[in-house]
Amino acid sequence: MVKRGSDELLSQSGVTVMAPAAPHHADNNNQDSAAKKVKLEQNVGKPSRVIHIRNIPNETTEAEIIQLGLPFGRVTNVLVLKGKNQAFLEMAEEISAVAMVAYFGGCVAQLRGRAVYVQFSNHKELKTDQTHSNASASAQAALQAAQVISNSAGAAIVAGGGNALQPANGGTEIQGGPNTVLRVIIEHMLYPIVLDVLYSIFQRYGKVLKIVTFTKNNSFQALIQYPDTVSAQTAKTALDGQNIYNGCCTLRIDYSKMTCLNVKYNNDKSRDYTNPTLPSGDGDAHQLLTSGGVLAPQFLGLGSGLASPYGVGVGGVGLPAFGALTLTPASPALRALAAPPLPLATVLLVSNLNEEMVTPDALFTLFGVYGDVQRVKILYNKKDSALIQMAEPHQAHLALTHMDKLRVFGKAMRVMLSKHQTVQLPKEGQPDAGLTRDYSQSPLHRFKKPGSKNYQNIYPPSATLHLSNIPATVTEEDIKDAFSKRGFTIKAFKFFPKDRKMALVQLSSIDDAVTALIKMHNYQLSESNHLRVSFSKSSI
Repeated sequence: MVKRGSDELLSQSGVTVMAPAAPHHADNNNQDSAAKKVKLEQNVGKPSRVIHIRNIPNETTEAEIIQLGLPFGRVTNVLVLKGKNQAFLEMAEEISAVAMVAYFGGCVAQLRGRAVYVQFSNHKELKTDQTHSNASASAQAALQAAQVISNSAGAAIVAGGGNALQPANGGTEIQGGPNTVLRVIIEHMLYPIVLDVLYSIFQRYGKVLKIVTFTKNNSFQALIQYPDTVSAQTAKTALDGQNIYNGCCTLRIDYSKMTCLNVKYNNDKSRDYTNPTLPSGDGDAHQLLTSGGVLAPQFLGLGSGLASPYGVGVGGVGLPAFGALTLTPASPALRALAAPPLPLATVLLVSNLNEEMVTPDALFTLFGVYGDVQRVKILYNKKDSALIQMAEPHQAHLALTHMDKLRVFGKAMRVMLSKHQTVQLPKEGQPDAGLTRDYSQSPLHRFKKPGSKNYQNIYPPSATLHLSNIPATVTEEDIKDAFSKRGFTIKAFKFFPKDRKMALVQLSSIDDAVTALIKMHNYQLSESNHLRVSFSKSSI
């Protein structure tokens, strides 16, 4: 059986999350009878204004419990049972509680990255006294804040039929306001994220009005506008820190200072869902790469999404419905989105190489910074071009994103996806002159271990290199001498203060750093230590 993680927002499996039975706890506390019944409540199905929430993280606050219920109506009481990983939430009206249980019956509620389970309590109301957590100042403040939000938001949100939550203003689209626009940064973006994927995630928490995507400081970001502050706050609480795919594409969310997004075009970079008649712009949406450095949807097998705001999959199959959230297998999630006739490319075509200097080993080392190179073929009749086969589609994307137009041995290299699915090895007797190499069994692959930490340290080419695997006997002078013998001058050097096995070296230019990485990676420092070199985000 494949082990499945519980922190994912996208899935291609089909295994619906089921709430486990409530854990059995030894109860040595002298709590009132209502609290003692907590451990006995399992899948209580009779409607009640009181909601029972299980498996909450230890550090969960009353405010976080209240925020789970706010989108569905007014919250009148809250009780967090510290140490029992459970909580109770009382709604003002039973219909609000019914909507909440129905909604989270079709998708996973999450607090601080942990799946929590929402069901009716067998209590009709929540009676608490001074011994309980809601007597604290923080709980009272949270309830008061919830009251203010509920009053300002207007009518309660009612979710029905497994659809996305509706705006708290009864459906009227507010075209702006403080804390209605979220700024989303995607960290560790090993897989491309397209606008329709973001829409599918964020529309679970309210009506998404507009989305704008862009790249800033080498990170993919998005601005997402809701009609009201409650929807934005609920989405921020539920999604901040969550992964879109298994172990990567982490969402970091805060409020934008903007109060309204001005969207001019409906294309793969921006969308105004309130105005479907906007033009698509100057055709950028149909280019291979968007300005955000993200593969356009047609190359991911997602469809352009312009005909439908929900996105279309390969062969007309839609993206997984977020109303029935399922868990993601640990294997690379994007593979499951690819189906004939649009497989995801793993082979890159590289051109404008310096044919006097470039070798298969040089390309293997350079492209190996962004993925595990399987094969390299310098073209026999066009030696300034090469085919490079990566292990995974997202590795090919990373290499393309970071290295297209990079200067290598004095020439600006061009990188694009190839129509070839594999790099063919030469047949026996066929002239090749050593231009084709198979690296599938190389010990120098950086990402062969699933979930490798190397994925967290992928950065664009820079003048500063990160060195690792330095033996304790090797000094700063030894490393400078090693670089000098290969023709490089180190402008600055710094050992890591807490780990002398690692250091930063700064060269005079990115061009020099690229060449130094090619020549110094796997340099033998001692009998058992070979230098590991990668690009750094830091400077000295």
